[in-house]
Amino acid sequence: MSAIEMPQRLPLWQRLFFAIPVFGWLARDAANGSAEDWYYTAGAIFSMWGCSALLFGLPGLYLPALAMVPVMFLILILISRG
Repeated sequence: MSAIEMPQRLPLWQRLFFAIPVFGWLARDAANGSAEDWYYTAGAIFSMWGCSALLFGLPGLYLPALAMVPVMFLILILISRG
């Protein structure tokens, strides 16, 4: 064991996801930050959803919720598998 431990390199998919300008920054803060960063991340996501509803009207409100349907199906399948 050496005196200095090198930081572990992230997998390619994480490096690519964290490189996305807005969502990657939020995800990096949520993954590596403190417990309060989860609240800030959730607030930022709901604020972006609200801004899209104000900017685009009803499609801006419905389309993000519709995009979350496959994610919720995946979560329900993972819960049912144990």
